[in-house]
Amino acid sequence: MKTFIKLILLVGIIVYLCFAFVDFSSHADTTTCRQVNFTVADSSHAGFITAEEADRLLRNSGLYPVGRQMDKVDGAAIEQALRRNSFIDSVQCYKSPGGVLNVLIQQRLPLLRVMADNGDDYYIDEHGHIMNPQGYSADLVVATGSISRPFAQKQLVRLGNFLRDDPFWNNQIEQIYVTPQQHLTLVPRVGGHTIDFGDTDSISLKFRNLYTFYTKVLPQVGWNKYSEISVEHVSQIVGRKPEKG
Repeated sequence: MKTFIKLILLVGIIVYLCFAFVDFSSHADTTTCRQVNFTVADSSHAGFITAEEADRLLRNSGLYPVGRQMDKVDGAAIEQALRRNSFIDSVQCYKSPGGVLNVLIQQRLPLLRVMADNGDDYYIDEHGHIMNPQGYSADLVVATGSISRPFAQKQLVRLGNFLRDDPFWNNQIEQIYVTPQQHLTLVPRVGGHTIDFGDTDSISLKFRNLYTFYTKVLPQVGWNKYSEISVEHVSQIVGRKPEKG
């Protein structure tokens, strides 16, 4: 008997909630929008999309909701407008009581800047998504040379992800140069040498060998003794001295 009563009460609650939802939805919200709250995920990381930038983008879209009646605010149109920015991955809008619109943004974080010989100039994220510069600038590793987009999206992203995840090498490497044969040369911030890296096979092992050379050899012979250090072949490290003029 008690189970039957509980079942009746549960059904009654469900019916009431359904009725309340339908009743609420059937009434237009004539409240005036007075505020927009932007929340940007990963805002503490290196990214270009801030709450201020999102506010500017929304104002420029002609869809800024403040001052409009809440039931006239088109959340889907706002989401679509913001997603046109290549640095924004996803957007969600929802309305709160009191005339507040909340905008949740998931941004794309740039991994590398690519400035190729063919005129391509873009940022690329960890998944290989290409983002137009749009006047933004960031202190990231720059890749130059003979770079096709497929090569950047696969090979350079692989190398860029390694650099990002390793604090030492992320601070040490400032440029990647790609030859027409897709051979990689790295330019470090410290030392008068370049690094002949070869391809993106065995990245971890190559950098491990290079780190050993940095910590065991260069402090003994000097950071400017070699003009090039080659780790192309994982079985050996070759230091090449500058040619005498």
